Amino acid sequence: MQLRGLLSSAALLAVLGGALWYSNKQEKAKEGKPAADAPPKIVEVPSDQINQVEVAKAGVTTTVKRGADSKWEVASPKQLRADQDSAAALANTFNSLGSDRLVEEKAADFKAFGLESPSLTVTVTKKDGKQVKLLLGDETPTGNGVFARLDGDPRVFTLASFNKTSIDKSYKDLQDKRLVTFDSDKLTRLELTVKGQTVEFGKNAGNEWQITKPNVLRADGGNVEELVRRVRDAKMDTSVSDDDLKKFAAAWGAAAPVATAKVTDAGGAQVLEVRKGKDNTYYAKGTAAEGIHKAAADLGDGLNKSVDDYRQKKLFDFGWSEPGKVEVHDGPKTVSLAKTGDKWMAGGKDMDSTSVQALIDKLRDIAAVKFLDSGFTTPVFDATVVSNEGKRTEKILVSSAGGKFLAKRDNESAVYEIDKAAFEALQKAAGDVKEPPKKDDKRDGKKDETKK
Repeated sequence: MQLRGLLSSAALLAVLGGALWYSNKQEKAKEGKPAADAPPKIVEVPSDQINQVEVAKAGVTTTVKRGADSKWEVASPKQLRADQDSAAALANTFNSLGSDRLVEEKAADFKAFGLESPSLTVTVTKKDGKQVKLLLGDETPTGNGVFARLDGDPRVFTLASFNKTSIDKSYKDLQDKRLVTFDSDKLTRLELTVKGQTVEFGKNAGNEWQITKPNVLRADGGNVEELVRRVRDAKMDTSVSDDDLKKFAAAWGAAAPVATAKVTDAGGAQVLEVRKGKDNTYYAKGTAAEGIHKAAADLGDGLNKSVDDYRQKKLFDFGWSEPGKVEVHDGPKTVSLAKTGDKWMAGGKDMDSTSVQALIDKLRDIAAVKFLDSGFTTPVFDATVVSNEGKRTEKILVSSAGGKFLAKRDNESAVYEIDKAAFEALQKAAGDVKEPPKKDDKRDGKKDETKK
């Protein structure tokens, strides 16, 4: 009896196991397939197979197509550079354009849906020359979508309003709106003219920004990059009317010049000019766009800066990299430190890492409060930092005159006025570098506390 029971249980387990296997197999087979009641797709064309998209509306046809380099360009109603992201988004809509629902399988009268004379026609031309034409008609009674069909297909669908918005594009929506076009990564020179003074920026051997005119000066890379961003992001507002554009053009002549930026990359030079009207409105004109355009206030304010705004205020360039050597001379006092492994050494002795780090932090943070052309006298303090695995050596010298502290970098003519309190904190940090507490000292301290 027990054997028969075991055999029955084994058979039942086998049946259940088989059923579970079959069920799992069926579920996997369903993966990736739409539900049986899912609304049908209207059109599926991989975007990488699309060569051209035409959007016809109210007698105007906007056409974007791929050029010889496969980049999108606006071909009609006028030839323009295309915004690559906007054009790609239009093409991507047809990767899998789904309907909200199927209204009629075989419509006898398209007129009832506004599809006999569609309000919008989108023609997609594939690389093989074949075309798919999507027709959009009246809004649905609920107002949440429109009726749609494919040319040559008797079916009528409803298409969600957001899907209509994604394909209802004019040439203004698809054109490149930048006033100047350049590759930020390949920018080699930038000139900024403000109030008659021109500042020129270039890249040094380390691919870092530096000021090359009116003098060769260290530049604050972050501030220069922010300038590049403002120039790069200057764009036209395509929503304004033609009448407004005429008003902008009329106001341009009487507007006061604010700044002119000239950018140069591998493709050549382009110019962005910004002016300010009597009503404090900014206007801009760029090489890459026709006409005069209203500009955002942050563009005008962001370009209206002097050379000092782009100079590097920090006296040291080692930044957050870890120095390998530090040497400070403060009158008769000398601190000479070298890092071995993870330890700081001075004269063959271990030094307290906390006190050394405090000195490094003060050196890293010492900065100018003002830039001067002269005034530096005999140095009373100097500090040398070796970083970047010994490849970068920087030295600053500090002099005192009239209660002010002036600094300069070794072999550079620029003079920096530094804050008195900051300099004194640097001196103190140098004087506080010490050896680590001895273990005996720690024990003695505990014994003393115990005695108390």
